[in-house]
Parts: sequence; structure tokens; C-alpha cells
Amino acid sequence: MSTYKDSGVDIDAGDRAVELMKASIAKASRPEVMGGIGGFAGLFDASALKKYNQPLLATSTDGVGTKTEIARAMGIYDTIGEDLVAMVVDDLVVCGAEPLFMTDYIAVGKVIPERIAAIVSGIARGCQKANTALIGGETAEHPGLLKDDEFDIAGAATGVVDGDKQLGSHLVKDGDLIIAMPASGFHANGYSLIRHILATQKLDLEKTYEGFTQSLGELLLTPTEIYTLDCLALIRSQGEKVRTFSHITGGGLADNTARVIPEGLHARFDRSTWSLPAGMEFLAQVASVPEADMERTWNCGIGMIAVVDPSIGDLTLASLAARGMKAWIAGSIQAQSGLSRSALEGRYKSR
Repeated sequence: MSTYKDSGVDIDAGDRAVELMKASIAKASRPEVMGGIGGFAGLFDASALKKYNQPLLATSTDGVGTKTEIARAMGIYDTIGEDLVAMVVDDLVVCGAEPLFMTDYIAVGKVIPERIAAIVSGIARGCQKANTALIGGETAEHPGLLKDDEFDIAGAATGVVDGDKQLGSHLVKDGDLIIAMPASGFHANGYSLIRHILATQKLDLEKTYEGFTQSLGELLLTPTEIYTLDCLALIRSQGEKVRTFSHITGGGLADNTARVIPEGLHARFDRSTWSLPAGMEFLAQVASVPEADMERTWNCGIGMIAVVDPSIGDLTLASLAARGMKAWIAGSIQAQSGLSRSALEGRYKSR
């Protein structure tokens, strides 16, 4: 006799995982959510969109890449979910959209209920930080395809922005300022390079290296900053003087900023306005990572930028500071032909 459990799939363990995650999911809700978890689909009351003149739905999907391997190696699973939420919802806010709801997908080699619950607790915590409802998800057990302790996560979110309030490159003007918002760490990009450095330089994730107050593994698992509510607050207070945002993910600062700069304009960053994060400086020095390669792989200390009218530069900094965000003016938009749409100049400020 052969059973489903004999093949490596444990339905009872899956049910136990659902029970463990219910409390976390309940905290990541909004008034528009209809029903609870456990159904075949999550429901969201779209009548909330009646307040918009031309509601444009925005959607984004992403994962966290090989950062999951650091979580697995450290046995720490309750932070990686925040990374997932950040990667998705902060892409939505770039165009001015408010994230409404999110779903997740977790693939594992073996369902260990406590581990699944820990991952989902991080997702729920990230959703709370972004005021985004977690309305559904799926956990899939893949015995034989993934090892028992291997896993991967992905998510998708939907948001809304009014048609006449959509942000983007069409609003960017010569003379606009680039406001930089600090990254909390490596976020969830460039971990293939990080893992290569760990292997070739024989670095120990459990070790606290000189100059740091936490182990290397803990540093690398610092959750991605979630900028959604800071950006939405800025839009509400400053309106059309906020031109657009750029979420600094894979591709680095220059490449991601170029995506929101129109033809004929150039985004100039001045490196001397900030210092490289200590963790990035450490890995770059240990492995002799070329600056150009580093800047196309990691965020180099900036997780989100806002392009704003120069008349609200100081007000933008003050508004973000009031929310606990220590932003700064990192550059400006210039009308210069023959240049790439975004570039970094100068040398990083010494720590």
C-alpha cells in the first residue's frame, strides 16, 4: 500500500501550518477584506474604489532570490517574509499606487509547520508595515525536487492609483531634486554575489567580524526597508510636486533610476553625499569587488529615491524626518544630451 505521505507530502502538517499562521494573518488585514483564510480565493470589496475618478489597478510580483539560502543556513525564518512584501509593494508605490492586498506562494521540500508559520509571520508583519492586506496564499510541498530544508517564496500584490495622479517619467523636469531614502542593508538583491564571496573568501555566517555588533549572517538577513507609507504620505502632502519614485532593486541605483528619467534628461548622483553601508564596504574590500560591479549589484545604501520639485526639497526632508526617515538630497535632474539617463559621480563619503 502506498499513501500520499509515503511520497513525501504530509497533508496533516500542512493543516497544522495553516493553524499556526492564522494569528499572524489576522493582523495583516484591511476593512475591505471579505471573509477569512481557507477559501479558494481571497475577497476584497472593490466598492472602496468608488472614491477614485479613474481607478487604475497596478500589480507587481516578485520573490527574494537566493537570500532564502542565508535564512536556511542560519535557521532564521521570521524575517525573510518582510523582504518579500517590500520587493512587491514598493514597486507599486513608484507610480503612486496604494497597495491594497497581497498573496504569497511558499514552496518547500518538506512542510515543517513552525517554519512555515515563521515565514508567514514575516510576510504578515511586512503587510502591516505597508497597510496591505494579506488575503491568501499557497504552501506547496515538493519532495524530491527540493531538499527537506530548502524553500522558495514569491508574492504578488495589487494596488490602485487615480489616473490623474499617476506618477512617472512624464512629470520629471530639469532642475528637480533627487531625494535619497536610506537602505536598511542589502535588501533582497545581489545575494548570488554575496554567496560567491562567502564561499571563495571562506567567511563564517555565525562570526561577528571586527567593527560589527552582530554576526555576518544576521547582518545579511536584515529585512528590507518598506517605504510604502512614507512615499504615500509624501504624495498626499505635496501632490504634483512629487514627480516619481524609483525602487532600488536588482540593477543598482543608476539603472533603476534611469527607468523613471525621460529622454533628454540626466539624473546625476553625488556619491559624496553618503557613505557606503559598512556591510557592503566590508564584503567589497574582502573580495576586491570592482566599484562598477558593486553599484550594478547592490543598492549601495539607497533603497528608494524620490524625484521632487526643487521648491519642496527641504520640506520633503522634514516630512520624511518626522516619520523617522533620515533622507537627504543626493543629486539632481539635468538637461544634458549625450549622457546616460542616470549616473553616479564623485567619491563616497568616508565613514
